[in-house]
Amino acid sequence: MLRYSLTLAAATFALCAGAAHADVYMFKDAQGNVQYTDKPPTLPAERLNVQSRKTDVVEVQARQQAELAQLNATAQSRQQTSAAQADQRAAADLSAKDKADRCVKARERYEKYATSQRLYETGANGERRYLSDAELDGARNSAKSTMDEFCK
Repeated sequence: MLRYSLTLAAATFALCAGAAHADVYMFKDAQGNVQYTDKPPTLPAERLNVQSRKTDVVEVQARQQAELAQLNATAQSRQQTSAAQADQRAAADLSAKDKADRCVKARERYEKYATSQRLYETGANGERRYLSDAELDGARNSAKSTMDEFCK
């Protein structure tokens, strides 16, 4: 019975101590820094009147949901931006590759025109028409200017 009474008294004391309003003190330490505590090591310490209130759980949840929505929107925006940048890099790489391919083809065409003695055009019915010397010079000059344009 005595043991039961002591346990009940200890539990009651713990509940009362937990429900008691704690005092908060402000003091300056030896280095001049302001410290806040519930048990000041030295006196004088200024007792502060700290008002506390219960947390509104609904308000906290609403705030957390708003912050989460904002973080999701920011993450989605970053993802879209990085995807757009990746697309731009891919387009630039493709453009550079395309330009290099055009340069190679233009160079091959110019070398073919420069080394061949006779060039021809194929007609609608498959007949060959050979270019005159003036037309051959014009085709070579055109191939040279195309090569110069693509191979800069």
